[in-house]
Amino acid sequence: MNRLNDHAASTNERLLAADEPPPFRIEREGGASPFFLICDHAGRRIPRALGALGLPESELSRHIAWDIGASGLASHLSARLDATLIAQTYSRLVIDCNRPLTSPTSIATRSERTDIPGNRDIPALAASARAREIFAPYHARIAAELDKRRALARPTLLISVHSFTPVFHDAARPWHLGMLYHRDTRVAHALLALIRAQGQWVVGDNEPYAISDGSDYAIPVHGEQRGLPHVELEVRQDLIADESGQVEWAQRIAGWLERVQESERFA
Repeated sequence: MNRLNDHAASTNERLLAADEPPPFRIEREGGASPFFLICDHAGRRIPRALGALGLPESELSRHIAWDIGASGLASHLSARLDATLIAQTYSRLVIDCNRPLTSPTSIATRSERTDIPGNRDIPALAASARAREIFAPYHARIAAELDKRRALARPTLLISVHSFTPVFHDAARPWHLGMLYHRDTRVAHALLALIRAQGQWVVGDNEPYAISDGSDYAIPVHGEQRGLPHVELEVRQDLIADESGQVEWAQRIAGWLERVQESERFA
């Protein structure tokens, strides 16, 4: 048994200590905006009981651990739009909150070219503890807030905020940002048309990733299953690595979102 996960082999011991942060933070809970923001890969914290998952700090600061710049971008978007934001606290290396629990990458043993020693040979109880204490509360809070909005008949557009690396497996990525979707193209295609018409930005249509039921959780469950208009925003990390970039792109994206929402096609 991997000793980094021995603690979770007992049903009497919790993964998160009482003094550790909850698995999500919420900003502008009473925000008046129709936009509702989530950030699945906002944090890079690892529960103390898991040490560093056998990784050096140089690896834990990389994209494999979190979406660099996404948390700050989401916070500035929340402020600019007066929109509720729910953002994940813990690293996706502990458990990926945008993967179905049945996905082989829910608790990844390898990410890009990096092996994750602390994720090898995890006992079932240890994996369940990560799902129970991190994944489940995060998504339960999102669901509760969306239920509340539905009960109040509040219009809701779900925006999932992510970031991507400028280079992946030695291949440069040309996009400044991407619009991701699965079955429901409404918001993504409206944004694509608006941004491309400006002629300034290279914007991906389901690039650099595409959403599916097998590879994603948040949009299929919270967006599609509820019938909410939605989009997953991917912004290239070098554009939002510092606060000035985050502020700049939050203002730009907020303007695009407001213009699309004002078209009333999503009312």
